[in-house]
Amino acid sequence: METSVLVIYTGGTIGMKQNAKTETLVPFDFSEIEKEVPELKQFKYKLDTHSFKNPIDSSNIDPSFWSNIATIIKNNYDLYNGFVILHGTDTMSYSASALSFMLENLSKPVIFTGSQLPINLVRTDGKENILSAIEIAASQQDGRPAVPEVCIFFGNTLFRGNRTTKQSAEDFSAFCSHNYPALAKLGVKIKYNSSAIAKPKSNEVLKIYTEMDTSVTGLKIFPGINCDFIDKILNIKGLKGIVIETFGSGNAPTSEKFLSKFKAAIDSGLIVLNITQCQVGSVEMDLYETGTLFKKTGVICGKDMTFEAAITKLSFLLANNKTVTEIKEKLQESLRGEIS
Repeated sequence: METSVLVIYTGGTIGMKQNAKTETLVPFDFSEIEKEVPELKQFKYKLDTHSFKNPIDSSNIDPSFWSNIATIIKNNYDLYNGFVILHGTDTMSYSASALSFMLENLSKPVIFTGSQLPINLVRTDGKENILSAIEIAASQQDGRPAVPEVCIFFGNTLFRGNRTTKQSAEDFSAFCSHNYPALAKLGVKIKYNSSAIAKPKSNEVLKIYTEMDTSVTGLKIFPGINCDFIDKILNIKGLKGIVIETFGSGNAPTSEKFLSKFKAAIDSGLIVLNITQCQVGSVEMDLYETGTLFKKTGVICGKDMTFEAAITKLSFLLANNKTVTEIKEKLQESLRGEIS
């Protein structure tokens, strides 16, 4: 079969052009992408594009968008060797994390990329990102896809998608992955970090999940946080789960008032997932008394998950598992390489 890649354009800066008269950004007809990136014609394999009828700013992304992308990939899965998703940078890490959970038994590359500058500007990073992402999506090693997982390519670096966070609104190296090594680095050649790349465990057929439960929220702890404020959040009507960002290795205040709020909420069925505010490191709730006391309330250890991975994983599990016990167990397991 001829090597082929499907490029899915969803929106974002990479699909915008600067109007010469008004200097505002406007979307262009993505079916004419070869006019903006003529280098695409030099690829020796088949390239097709699928463009959203109404491109979306990534700030407006919601679970229905993720469901749409998962369905497009499923419907075209047997037709292409890999997929490139062009996406706005602001929420790219959320989308890559969500898709990693929604695509089960994935054995082909799904590469997210975008740009910091519009495609028609002289110094745009968009052209390099598109060309490199496509080359990676088409690459094979020993007759198999080189990177059969959901990734983000940006700034000459390929990351596991559910390990990333956007770190800069200005630098071309917009994303980081502090707790997991890069999957590939691009220079004169593409250097794959084979030991870090996930390999399919079986030849099972791709299965997609299209439901995410939005009855979740996040809370960042800070010194002096008002316990009454916490109480209001924990008792939001319909709330099923919360990702709490704590200090250091998973530490939180030890006042009785603070701890009692969480214990009461957890006893009533709320799932509380603990991740660290630190960019580097992991939650270890047995390390300090401040973490141990929090653990005794029933809080779940999120280990070294990013916030983006934690919130999308919680939403995914709530939508696709029946019992709280099962959800709590899977939150502490690495389902798609999101936990070390």
